[in-house]
Amino acid sequence: MTALRPPDSIERPVEILLVDDHLMFREHLRELIGRSGGMKVCGEAESATRAMELVRQAQPDVAIIDITLRGSNGLDLVKQLREEAPEVKTLVLSMHEESLYAERALRAGARGYLTKHQTSSSVVETIQRIVGGEVCVRRAGVTPETVARLPGEGQPIEETLAGRELEVFTLLGRGKGTREIAEALEIAESTVETYRSRIKDKLGLRSAAQLYVRAGNWLREKGVS
Repeated sequence: MTALRPPDSIERPVEILLVDDHLMFREHLRELIGRSGGMKVCGEAESATRAMELVRQAQPDVAIIDITLRGSNGLDLVKQLREEAPEVKTLVLSMHEESLYAERALRAGARGYLTKHQTSSSVVETIQRIVGGEVCVRRAGVTPETVARLPGEGQPIEETLAGRELEVFTLLGRGKGTREIAEALEIAESTVETYRSRIKDKLGLRSAAQLYVRAGNWLREKGVS
């Protein structure tokens, strides 16, 4: 007679937290996931604050997060989850078609990126793939090679930043302001601001203060004055 498997060997469903400030879209995802088999929705949130509360309570396997949330940015939530609950895999859903948003999501720590124009089967397949350990992006212009080039944890800053970005970063570390950097590099102040924004995105920083601190610390580590 074939032995029965003990109860704890029964495979449990993948538990998913939905984070989106549109109730109708959450209802659609909940229905889709419920029909897929092997998955279930363990909680829903319309804000980053509520999402973090549910993460601590429900301990989901996956959080599906919209970029635009009520009162906050979904990418900030992705970063927070990476720091406080790295075991939760994040999938970003967005209305934005541009590949830039997909790259920003991956830099923030997301394991996948989908636009809301994708088919239902694409959503289910992407969830399955990131649960299996893959990074999955269904967006034109973002290839596996692009993903491989994204800066990871611990990668040297001088490899993460492009040449001009590194120059701006160095001057920030020396305490220079936007106007001073623009004059030193003979570029427009608006261009400096663009570089600052790119650097923050690449390094996962949230504010100008964090950027200055990081740049100053990096110069000290390098022994550069």
